[in-house]
Amino acid sequence: MATEDREPDAQPEVAASYDPPAVAWWGRALSRLPLRVLYLVSSLVGILAYRFFPYRPQVVRENLTRAFPEFTEAQLRATMRDYYRGFADMLAEVVKSASMSAAELRRRVRVHNLELARRVLAQGQSVMLVAAHQCNWEWMLLALSLELGYPVDAAYKPFTDPLAEREMKKIRGRFGSRMIPAKQLLADIIMRRDVVRCVAMVADQEPTTSEFKHWTRFLNRDTAFYMGPEEISRASHLPVYFMRFRRLARGYYEMDLAPLCEPGESLAPGELTERYVRQVEAQIRAAPADWPWSHKRWKLKKPLYQRSARPAELPLAASRSRGGRTG
Repeated sequence: MATEDREPDAQPEVAASYDPPAVAWWGRALSRLPLRVLYLVSSLVGILAYRFFPYRPQVVRENLTRAFPEFTEAQLRATMRDYYRGFADMLAEVVKSASMSAAELRRRVRVHNLELARRVLAQGQSVMLVAAHQCNWEWMLLALSLELGYPVDAAYKPFTDPLAEREMKKIRGRFGSRMIPAKQLLADIIMRRDVVRCVAMVADQEPTTSEFKHWTRFLNRDTAFYMGPEEISRASHLPVYFMRFRRLARGYYEMDLAPLCEPGESLAPGELTERYVRQVEAQIRAAPADWPWSHKRWKLKKPLYQRSARPAELPLAASRSRGGRTG
């Protein structure tokens, strides 16, 4: 799934300031260490990141203060501390992903009610699963790929660095996921429309200035949301489900599905995106420290005048038989 990867249109030359094979070798070697050892390192990194070398502390504080004005100073500091610690743990877990066995992943990520998607897939209809950057979204993709029982195609933003691109694609595809650059996703769905599959993507990142946006209130602020899932669902007639992801304890998570647009359901323009936003916000409010607060999420400002939907859009109808569209 898409992470906070960079996506320039042109791939610039990367300075040869390091030895890519050596870096890749060390990364794979570290992944062989037990998680408890990697967590010793991440604990130190978390302490240093919070107390001595915080990353964008002003951004984290402002974002949390705006989202949770009811927080006391003690609550704010505790959430900031837990955010840096949790992010350091996630980095350790991503390193471990390169060698983690299927059995260990199943032990660490509990997956519930995938039957919601499987029932649709069994009828010959592809589905879309959308998620947020909550907790460890990399393990979420691995667990989905391992447990679903159908092909998983995941949208992502390619890395600029060739080594990072190659290694992350290798990790994300360990249990069968097929990685598709986000800009090519709709074309791939149309070209391979006869393939019954799950299309997975993360969609809580800020849209670019050129993308069509859905404006709504999110965490007490006017916020622009990327409408890719809704536009793709409309164009390819895919039902859509939200993947909720929760941290149960250090290194242990739980995942389940919530319907956003089921087969046979017709939605007005913007409604699917609004339902997605409400799921994301509820998830964040339940576990504030597990969302990337250091991201400059609110750079875009709401215009005074805006369109609520594309003029040519019709209400969303996610259902489609193998022969055509209904709704």
